[in-house]
Amino acid sequence: MRWLLFFLLLVWNCAAQSRPGEPLRIGMSAAFQGPSRALGIELYRGAQAYFQKVNAAGGVHGRPIQLVVRNDGYNPGPAVLNTIDLVHQEKVLFLFGYVGTPTVTRVLPLLKGGFPRQQLLMFPLTGAQPQRMPPYEELCFNLRASYREETAGLIDHLYNAGCHKTGIFYQCDAYGRSGWEGTRRALTERKLKLGAEATYRRGSKYEDSYAAQVKILRDAGVDHVICVGTYAPCAGFIRDARDQGWKIPIANVSFVSSESMLALLLKESKKTGRDYTRYLVNSQVVPTYHDIRLPAVREYRQAMDAGAPVPDPALLGAGADYQPLRYSFVSFEGYLCAKMLVEILRRSAPDYDQPNIRRAAESIHDFPLGLESPVSFSKQQHQGLHTVYFTRVQGDQFVPLSNWKAVLSAQKVARR
Repeated sequence: MRWLLFFLLLVWNCAAQSRPGEPLRIGMSAAFQGPSRALGIELYRGAQAYFQKVNAAGGVHGRPIQLVVRNDGYNPGPAVLNTIDLVHQEKVLFLFGYVGTPTVTRVLPLLKGGFPRQQLLMFPLTGAQPQRMPPYEELCFNLRASYREETAGLIDHLYNAGCHKTGIFYQCDAYGRSGWEGTRRALTERKLKLGAEATYRRGSKYEDSYAAQVKILRDAGVDHVICVGTYAPCAGFIRDARDQGWKIPIANVSFVSSESMLALLLKESKKTGRDYTRYLVNSQVVPTYHDIRLPAVREYRQAMDAGAPVPDPALLGAGADYQPLRYSFVSFEGYLCAKMLVEILRRSAPDYDQPNIRRAAESIHDFPLGLESPVSFSKQQHQGLHTVYFTRVQGDQFVPLSNWKAVLSAQKVARR
């Protein structure tokens, strides 16, 4: 009799989970307006492309996923207010897909002690250290590699290509300092020192002049530059460096939004006839979306081609003229984050409280996300992936960089 009751209860529970239910509401604050809006928009589109597919198939145990979205313009103050609203007013299960170090680092103390219960932040778009270290690492799960890993990889490859005096151009805030710290750390391991540094203010535009920053680094005699910034100012810096005839390798970390930066540089090339993409290197935390050997790439491209949703026009603001990208590294990252999140939700059912979601995430071991490496989490490890990829521009798009001799040839030019 006891086994019969257990069986009936199991059948009832499975049936209950298969019936349509209340949406699983997840909160997201990101830049959908301002000079860094491509980051938030593309991350949103990639994530929604996967959520849309899951919802069309019946959701997670019969419950659709609903992304509740707020714009913070890549500014910490609005991000804090959005977080309070998402938790208190919108009653989201947890937070997901926050964009940027300045916003995430300001929100972390709020997650730890600003609410009646601590809040989880799942898969933010930042490689910074604060959410990877005590006391906040227990509340955050990261899918992407860190800025430390990205900058270390760049320094190693550039050093081996003959580039030994590093300059850094970075955003003057928590994001830029995180990349600065990673660069310094990588140089120290090689018993090297930073050659020179130059900064810019968050929110700077492509149209601004970066000639002063170029002069600081060039006068110091650096033979390559690591950029830790967003696409508009980094593109402006590259433009001004090349306009002055400075032919050295310039490298960017993944957060720059490669396609958005490249679009600005290609447009400038049409105006001036100069090549702004030679000797340009970008690190990435996801593989190229052209590598259709990978199951995740095929899934992502199919989902984006089926019609990745764009944010509500009210979220983008008046006069928005953003042209969505067919594919991008950022939207691919958003797609992978959403896929990982859905697996966690499936393992959490039917109890979606945060302690259970955390236990479900920490139970994941060697999950096949569709990349070359599986994803694992544990109580001690809240970062799922560690691979860094390197790309260069070829044929007006970023392609994998496997032969660094091209960078070495740039260094020879710079020394003449």
